[in-house]
Amino acid sequence: MIAADFLELLCCPETHQPLVEIDPALIESLNARIVAGTVRNRAKQPVVTRIDGGLMREDRKYLYPIRGDIPVLLVDEAIPLDNLS
Repeated sequence: MIAADFLELLCCPETHQPLVEIDPALIESLNARIVAGTVRNRAKQPVVTRIDGGLMREDRKYLYPIRGDIPVLLVDEAIPLDNLS
């Protein structure tokens, strides 16, 4: 879990939209798909490592993974959410 005051400082590196932490149920669902090999990041590369959490853009189009309590705020590492919900 990201501290609220730290989360307020973070934004999407591409659009500068605010980010919100996603629901643990979505993380579980996403991790199941990662294990199954069906998740690709924005660079079209397979996501092979489970995530600990995620930060979603305000427009709900992309999720930035959190691994080891560190948000990965790289545009190419973002996971498109259009086919995950």
